Amino acid sequence: MRNLAFLLGLAVFLIFSCTDPATQNQPTDGTAQSDTTTPPDAADFNWNPENFTDKKIIRYQIPGFDKLTLQQKTLVYYLTQAGLSGRDIMYEQNYRHNLAIRNALDHVVKNYKGDKAVNDWKELMLYAKNVWFSNGIHHHYGQDKFQPGFSQEYFEKVLSETGAKLNDQAMAAMFNPDIDAKKINLDPAKDLVKGSAVNFYGEDITAKEVDDYYNSIIDKNDPEPISYGLNSRVVRGADGKLTEQTYSAKGLYAPAIQEIIKWLKKAASVAENEAQGKALELLVEYYETGDLKKWDEYNIAWVQATEGDIDYINGFVEVYQDPKGYKGTYEMIVQINDFDASARMKVAADNAQWFEDNSPIMDAHKKNPVVGISYKVVTVAGEAGDASPATPIGVNLPNANWIRAKYGSKSVSLGNIIHAYNQADGPGLLREFAHDKEEMDRSTKYGQIAAKMHTALHEVVGHASGKLEDGVGTPKETLQNYSSALEEARADLVALYYIMDKKMIDLGLIESDEVGKAEYDSYLKNGLMLQLRRIEPGKNIEQAHMRNRSMVSHWVYEKGKAEGAIEMVKRDGKTYIEIKDYGKLRELFGELLREVQRIQSQGDYAAGRDLIEGYGVIVDPDIHNEVLERSAKLNIPPYGGFINPRLVPVTDGNGEITDVKVEYPDDEEGEGISSGIYFGKITIGQKVFGIKLFKI
Repeated sequence: MRNLAFLLGLAVFLIFSCTDPATQNQPTDGTAQSDTTTPPDAADFNWNPENFTDKKIIRYQIPGFDKLTLQQKTLVYYLTQAGLSGRDIMYEQNYRHNLAIRNALDHVVKNYKGDKAVNDWKELMLYAKNVWFSNGIHHHYGQDKFQPGFSQEYFEKVLSETGAKLNDQAMAAMFNPDIDAKKINLDPAKDLVKGSAVNFYGEDITAKEVDDYYNSIIDKNDPEPISYGLNSRVVRGADGKLTEQTYSAKGLYAPAIQEIIKWLKKAASVAENEAQGKALELLVEYYETGDLKKWDEYNIAWVQATEGDIDYINGFVEVYQDPKGYKGTYEMIVQINDFDASARMKVAADNAQWFEDNSPIMDAHKKNPVVGISYKVVTVAGEAGDASPATPIGVNLPNANWIRAKYGSKSVSLGNIIHAYNQADGPGLLREFAHDKEEMDRSTKYGQIAAKMHTALHEVVGHASGKLEDGVGTPKETLQNYSSALEEARADLVALYYIMDKKMIDLGLIESDEVGKAEYDSYLKNGLMLQLRRIEPGKNIEQAHMRNRSMVSHWVYEKGKAEGAIEMVKRDGKTYIEIKDYGKLRELFGELLREVQRIQSQGDYAAGRDLIEGYGVIVDPDIHNEVLERSAKLNIPPYGGFINPRLVPVTDGNGEITDVKVEYPDDEEGEGISSGIYFGKITIGQKVFGIKLFKI
């Protein structure tokens, strides 16, 4: 599970598992930096080289990479190459025509020699950047399809002049706004599957057919169920019955998966220890076979491999992109442990049982014991797939409830990604939307530690807490299209409840309850107002993390206003949020946590639906318009994406790696953001190429 609540990124070079990148959005100017292995001083590093539409591009550094041993550097390089080898799978999973469209755009941008001063070309470049950023032709967060600002006739002209081709279906998908208009449809009044453009199901398959198919094969009495449907595409067979195309070295996406396997085997050969090497070998076996029991074996081995400085996430992991919650999207994150920061945060994991025992949830829904939680602050060395362009800032895996209960989980906070956001941001939004100087001063002093503690509690305690009642199916089965939003709400509510607890001060995690107050200020301001910057006028909220924040904030606001704890006030024609009683709000967060955990533990679909639909979906048009007008003056894009550093091997005369250098690409030569070379291709060493996903 992924924490996206604060950040988004771009890898391959742009950068699930649960906080969402939504709150740090002020760009800053910088000076272009040449490629280097040692991270340049922050004052001279160009953290934010470009903004376009509603997106900003950010660069991040890999501090401490030069201190790794050669074996560790090589391991990081191999793991990164394995991840990048599968990135095109994400395009294909997002939409069936994405790769054809992206390849045509890549060719045109690279080879067009015509007039680039005309508006049509500028609009084409803007469209291409949106596609590269979002891994396809639909907005990575808002779900709506990008509308070209240039004509089909112009595009056909530049295709012809550059020798590129695009099939008729893909062309229609680009220019007909009615074809596959939304990547993920969560409107229960429409068919969740047929109304979604994502490529997990055949075009003629309905949501009911998917439900019937999985209900027929899921063993609800199995205490250790496989993750049904995680690594497959459902299609209709020749006999009219549904069947699954499994992602594997001999199945769907075989060429890309074979390349992933090649690099994973190299990584296993330089593993830091036996446990790490065994986990990598099991991951290879899983990719070779597509066997979901092998996936469980791998996850158990991976979660138990806690020694060493290097770790990684690789596989079909998160199910946020599937409206039915079965299909995992491909992702990779390679991590280097930040020992000093991890030691400070380890205390939260060490006290997980105390948090569980003292939770306001029903006793029947508490875990005992809470096992195997590890929490680390890590330095990201590379990301791809669903972790790029939009990166999480915190991850908690594995997702299988029975593995988490029996063997534990790993939680990480992506320290250098958070740092890059902080470097690229400024105080504009805070100055505009803070209620008063007291709130502004509190946020300035405590805002960053408050955000970090929220992420830690969300990942370490939130996602690791609670249990299902006996005989209740998994949330994706019982809560269906509301499961992701409710799970994120549960983890957020755990964080919000405990960040104001005196235990946090006693443990030395925060110095005063002012940290908790700063987080309440920030969270409610975001959930009630600021996240609406991401929504087009007239639209409702679609994305799971945004629905979570909206539901939590509006429910607590409604109850808190009735008790005099919070209100929206008007001053000089502007709306501000005034919190009058932080203690009362904490009680309400606890009350809502108890109910959300009950919904999940009992599989109460109707209650979960009513919470999300009643508080998390509908947008107040007056507040929305005000937020858009006030934000527009600040010129602060609400989404961020990361350019990955390049890892370049140095070899001797025999081809053996003798060192790995880090280069920090920028757009100085017009190749990075503006051509998609770093975002749209697979990079092996210094050679850039695309990998075909299907055998022809």
